Amino acid sequence: MITATEHPYIIRDNDILGGEPAVKGTRTPVRAIVEWWKFGASPEKILENLPHLTLSQIFDALSYYADHRDEIEKYIAENMAERDNP
Repeated sequence: MITATEHPYIIRDNDILGGEPAVKGTRTPVRAIVEWWKFGASPEKILENLPHLTLSQIFDALSYYADHRDEIEKYIAENMAERDNP
């Protein structure tokens, strides 16, 4: 089931990453964009590394993060734990 959010480029789809917020039309989670940004990448540099996205989608993902920081930080922590403990 696809659920819209208050952000036009961000959706939740139970069939994609278990409903984790992602960029509409892609399998790119908001957390992936936020992780690039937290490592110091500008939105333009993120675009270079994720060229299937648009700058508008990247800015919307960062805006979603600003509005839902605790939720996205939880997804980042869970993803890091999975990477560290395969």
